Amino acid sequence: MLTTTEKVKIVIAGGGFAGLGAAMYLDKTLARRPDIEVTLVSRENFVLFTPMLHEVAAGELYPGDIVNPIRRILRRVKFVQAEVHRVDMDARAVRCIGGVGRLEVDLDFDHLILALGSETNSFDVPGVGEWAVAMKSLTDAALLRNRVVALLEEAALQIDEAARRRFLTFVAAGGGFAGVETIGALNDFVREAVQHYPELNEASIRVVLVHPGQWLLPELAEELGRYAERKLCERGVDVVIGARVARYDGSVVELDNGTAIPAETLIWTAGVKPSPVIEPLRCQKLKGRLLVNEFLGVPDVPGLWAVGDSAAVPDGTTGSTHPPTAQHALREGRTAARNIEATILGRPLTPFAYSMQGQLATIGRRTGVAMVFGLRFSGFVAWWLWRTVYVMKLPRLTKKLRVLASWALDLLFGTEIEQLITLRDADAFTQWLGRIRARDERRVARP
Repeated sequence: MLTTTEKVKIVIAGGGFAGLGAAMYLDKTLARRPDIEVTLVSRENFVLFTPMLHEVAAGELYPGDIVNPIRRILRRVKFVQAEVHRVDMDARAVRCIGGVGRLEVDLDFDHLILALGSETNSFDVPGVGEWAVAMKSLTDAALLRNRVVALLEEAALQIDEAARRRFLTFVAAGGGFAGVETIGALNDFVREAVQHYPELNEASIRVVLVHPGQWLLPELAEELGRYAERKLCERGVDVVIGARVARYDGSVVELDNGTAIPAETLIWTAGVKPSPVIEPLRCQKLKGRLLVNEFLGVPDVPGLWAVGDSAAVPDGTTGSTHPPTAQHALREGRTAARNIEATILGRPLTPFAYSMQGQLATIGRRTGVAMVFGLRFSGFVAWWLWRTVYVMKLPRLTKKLRVLASWALDLLFGTEIEQLITLRDADAFTQWLGRIRARDERRVARP
């Protein structure tokens, strides 16, 4: 057990925007004190800049461009790479599993910030959990890009036109930010890449976006959602409005309107749910998220705080809850950290209050939509604004320069179409992992 006696122990569970926001604040304040220990636990040793995830999927950026190593960001906060398995409120401990050998790691706490984010919600649609591709992690995006290139190579070997069209059909479920940005970028990538395959032609490509609402990007105004739909259609995307995916067997996507789409790829961006670690906690919840007070503390549970996708944060202005966006999560993390500091030092707590500055989305190459401070933009201006804003928000100068360099190279030479992971590579990794775990099991079994 990782413990330190006679210290106030603060644990931050989760290394996303909310968790990192809290850790960065405490790194400059309480973590400096010898009587306080601050620990951040995350299953990855990096923070992922999720707004640029779709550009990795489309090959415009490399995976390393949009991640920042946590150990390079934090200087005084301890870091533990492990997956949070359970929160034991009676023992005031976070139970974690880490490493290839699945080692048990326990972290005692006096204050715990739950910032565990969310995971893909398949809504129990048959086949989605087994066959669909998610877009939540860096691995998801990198493997999607690799999958697309592999399918292009596979299609080039096919003689049967029906099989070829199935390999070159890509369906995305969900017309929110993730779905629209991913399908827009993927559509551009596939149609550009196919030019390098003499055996294929663009007529064999089909890209479909399925959305249950009346217009795309419901988080924005209807005008911008209609604009996004029109632009995607102009670029060859089939936009299906008012329908849902009913089932998927790995080769055919069935919609609830009776339509069947033969496709080897279904990208699922239709919803998320809070981390399963939240569910067993005996606290009041709203749609699976912990209901917190205006100070981001869980009522009647001293020392427990929740932020980001783990929390339902009341909005005093609207009477509802704040949306689980990255810009909210980052500020919630800082506010929770500030209130922990105030609690320890005996100062008044600060209520969380924030008004969204705006939202931006890209819908393909050099086209976007944006709503900033109530003003609406579309087309090239919105796309340029998206890139400008997010490269400024990307942590660390090194990563900003890498992204700018990648964008410049893409502008001059186009995207690359190399397949970085082959079936042989995947088999080799699986075999190595199996040997490691078998070795560890033998060691445990020895008397």
